[in-house]
Amino acid sequence: MRAALAPHDLTHVQFVLLASLWWLEGHSGPPSQQRLAEHAGTDPMMTSQVLRKLADRDLISREVDPSDTRARLLSLTEPGKALVSRAMKDVEDADAAYFAGLGSQHQAFVRGLTRLL
Repeated sequence: MRAALAPHDLTHVQFVLLASLWWLEGHSGPPSQQRLAEHAGTDPMMTSQVLRKLADRDLISREVDPSDTRARLLSLTEPGKALVSRAMKDVEDADAAYFAGLGSQHQAFVRGLTRLL
C-alpha cells in the first residue's frame, strides 16, 4: 500500500480517512470528525491531527456544525475528490496484484476471512 499511495503523497491512514469520508458523504451527507473516526476505526485524537493536515492541503473542509459548535462537519474538496479517486484506483490495483496468487481460491479465501470476523 505504501508504494501505491506514494505517488499521491498519502499515508495509509490519510487514504483510509479520505476514502471513508468519500463513502460517508455519499451515503449520509457530511459526517462529524467523531463519526468518521468511528467508521474508519481510528483514534479520535489521531484522526483530528490527520484531518488538520489534509485540510492544510485543501483536500477536505472542516466546518463548525451549526447544531453543535464543538463539532466539525467534514467534506471533501474538489481536489480531495480527485485525489481519492486516483488513489482508490491505485489501491484497488495493488490489492488485485497482491491477491492474484490466490487464483481461483480468492473467493474461498475471502469467505474464510469473513468467517473469522
